Amino acid sequence: MTILINGEPGDSVSVLDRGFQYGDGIFETLAVADAQPFLWDRHMRRLFHGAVRLKLMAPSEELLRHEAEQVCRGAGRGVLKIVLTRGISGRGYALNREATPTRTVGLLPWPDYPARHRMEGVSVQFCHNLITRHNVLAGLKHLNRLEQVLARMELKNDCAEGLMQDETGHVIEGTMANVFVVSRGALLTPDLTHSGVAGVMRGLVMERAGALSIDCRVTGLRRENILGADEVFLTNSLIGVWPVCRIESREYPVGAVTKRIQDAIRDATVVD
Repeated sequence: MTILINGEPGDSVSVLDRGFQYGDGIFETLAVADAQPFLWDRHMRRLFHGAVRLKLMAPSEELLRHEAEQVCRGAGRGVLKIVLTRGISGRGYALNREATPTRTVGLLPWPDYPARHRMEGVSVQFCHNLITRHNVLAGLKHLNRLEQVLARMELKNDCAEGLMQDETGHVIEGTMANVFVVSRGALLTPDLTHSGVAGVMRGLVMERAGALSIDCRVTGLRRENILGADEVFLTNSLIGVWPVCRIESREYPVGAVTKRIQDAIRDATVVD
């Protein structure tokens, strides 16, 4: 594990850092293979968009790329994590306008996901913990992840993911992945206007689906829409596409649309 903190090797940040104190920051998680981070441009667009939305001072992309190249050098497979916080300040929520942002760029071990998840699918459940509607934070990959942590604690041993709903009953995403369903030939994914993370892989899947002439739509989805779907799959930058084979007592096939999408994004995923 190699980590740079503001460009210098290290393994800890100040306890006064606002990222530690309040979750005041954003992050990106990129798949790495043969020392190359996947989907770099897309991740950078989301990172800088998040920095603008949260009024965080961001380093240059050139600097982040240089540091990413340093930590990824010689790596076979790994996970590149980039974190940007508002930096060190005193007690209380008020900002220290003079604070220098903290950035960490680190290469972490590749997760040991079973290959069967991608080929045969995973079991999923609905979570009781809700995801909050918040227009300012919607779409951002910010550091406040307590809702996902609590939802993740609900998962049964045989479930790889849990689906989270908002207070209106709409399914928004999984604890770590975006969700797609296939219904009557159309590919549907939840509207993230009010909550959730606009996943980089989600965006790529939507683009590639269009190129394949698959009818892809963003829409409101409820529990009954998920359970009544013909196919369901999950996406993020590390897993690529995982078919869902079961949600509670409902079973699904690894369907034709799911397989086409897996093939279409293969160049952007780390294959087992």
